Amino acid sequence: MSVAFALSLGQSEPVLQGLWRVVRLGHEEVLLSPYLPATCALLTHLFFCLPFFLLDSLAGRCPRVLSWRIAASSGPPPPLRQWLRCFWRVVFKYAAAVFPATALFQSLRSGALPELAPSCCRLCLEVLACLLIFDFLFFVWHFCLHKVPWLYRNVHQQHHLHKVNFALAAQDASCAELLSLLLLALSSAWVVGCHPLSETVFHVLNSWLAVEDHCGYDFPWGLHRLLPGLGGAPYHQAHHVLHRANYAPYFTHWDHIFGTYRKAVGRLRSK
Repeated sequence: MSVAFALSLGQSEPVLQGLWRVVRLGHEEVLLSPYLPATCALLTHLFFCLPFFLLDSLAGRCPRVLSWRIAASSGPPPPLRQWLRCFWRVVFKYAAAVFPATALFQSLRSGALPELAPSCCRLCLEVLACLLIFDFLFFVWHFCLHKVPWLYRNVHQQHHLHKVNFALAAQDASCAELLSLLLLALSSAWVVGCHPLSETVFHVLNSWLAVEDHCGYDFPWGLHRLLPGLGGAPYHQAHHVLHRANYAPYFTHWDHIFGTYRKAVGRLRSK
């Protein structure tokens, strides 16, 4: 539906229409690029990792920062060289596998952008629906990765090689796993039938939650402390310690339902 037609029917212009108009204006070719989702996923992830890189740098000197570290991650924060090695591994895997494969997937999707922006209510509902669907698909896939020995050895084991969790390690996985998770996210948005603006918000929020889950810190203002049903970094750290529990990425209800929930790991106590 065009903006003019919507207004002729007496409908008010969506609150987000101005933002959507600015985003679309002169950028349609970029927005429809098949390489955009993977590029944004990588750059967003790296951007969200920056504050945790700074915190890891301060943890050895600042007792307050160290007190936020999760107990199971009580070893020293990863040094700069570990961050750099992880960075180059992630970039190489995106270039070698994720970019070409997701470009092929995106080429099969619709190549038209809607004129109307979504309403605020529709955007929130679509983002929530995407998160819930992705959370379920991830839970099933993650459970299989741990229960099928061949899948664990060849697809998932690399993600569990780090003894101490840190933000960038959220993307430190095999090419097959990185690709599968990005395709799960894209498929979740496709199933919902998201507006491109809603899909963008979903992918950004999805990236932040993944980084926060692996950051190794349990902040007093963490989302899992503000929103019931979210596991957060302590919940996911328990998965990395036990390897047999807490398979869902963000919400805890599937692990409760299937009996795979284990208590989250707490913070270090200041001495």
